[in-house]
Amino acid sequence: MSKPRKLAKNLYLIDDFDLSWEERTGTYVLFEEELTIIETSASPSIPYLLQGLKELQISPEEVKYIIVTHIHLDHAGGAGLMLQHCPNAKVVVHPKGARHLADPSRLIAGARMVYGEKFDALFDPIVPIPEDRLIVKNHEEELSIGQNCMLKFYDSPGHANHHFSIYYPPTNAMFTGDTSGVYYPQLHRDGVELYLPSTSPNQFDPDKMRQSLSMFEKLNLDHIYFGHFGGSENVNEIYSQVRMWLNIFVDTASEAYRNYEQTEDQVQATEKSILAKVLDFLQSKEIPADHPAIEVIKLDINVCSQGLIHYLEHQNRKKS
Repeated sequence: MSKPRKLAKNLYLIDDFDLSWEERTGTYVLFEEELTIIETSASPSIPYLLQGLKELQISPEEVKYIIVTHIHLDHAGGAGLMLQHCPNAKVVVHPKGARHLADPSRLIAGARMVYGEKFDALFDPIVPIPEDRLIVKNHEEELSIGQNCMLKFYDSPGHANHHFSIYYPPTNAMFTGDTSGVYYPQLHRDGVELYLPSTSPNQFDPDKMRQSLSMFEKLNLDHIYFGHFGGSENVNEIYSQVRMWLNIFVDTASEAYRNYEQTEDQVQATEKSILAKVLDFLQSKEIPADHPAIEVIKLDINVCSQGLIHYLEHQNRKKS
């Protein structure tokens, strides 16, 4: 259990130990007049989140808003369970995600298909959220959480169609969920910045992701806060790397898609080739092959490869 990290005057980050891994998924705590948290991770993370709030001397009854950037289970799977501890809170969600939080049956079915017998340990329980405790925010709508703090929501697809990002004026920052990729603080501490796009199934779209990145860029942000994991002020490096790796990811998957007929083979070839390219990059930066970040990167690339091939299959079906 790690202590909550202070990122700015009224901003803290709690490590949710998603998948029991440190620095995998986090919850941001906004100490404004209307106490707000962003992301919950999955339900097994809720004890870590509650303990983090306790260490910040926050009672769950004080939480007014629980915001989820999108409804993937590693970001919003625990929202319903968390809400049971926060009787005065409402959940803020993208308009395309609200119905799945109210009735998570499709989310559960989809996750069970992917994770099989591991589902319960990773995600159970997924608790439905009453509709009267859901708030939908459309593109460029706002939410006041303090006299001098007006959050602004931006539709930001690319990783998922039910994804928004949240602008936070006090630090001129955006909470970008997975749209601007994944950040590896374990590597940054060793002097290497790595920002990889998150291309997981089943709504990944590289063109929409590029458009969202361009939108962030035009806002002249000073910080980006990731779902995975933490914040970075080197925003231009984020945009540059995510665009570069996005091209590499798509080109690599396209080659595998052409060379193999079976989806499983396409995914495996994509995963193997992308991992080799990332490891080459890290080796050039003198990162050892047994660095603790490597296992996290392998997991991410496995999921990303599935999403890339799913995207190419979808594009191929549209043509035919």
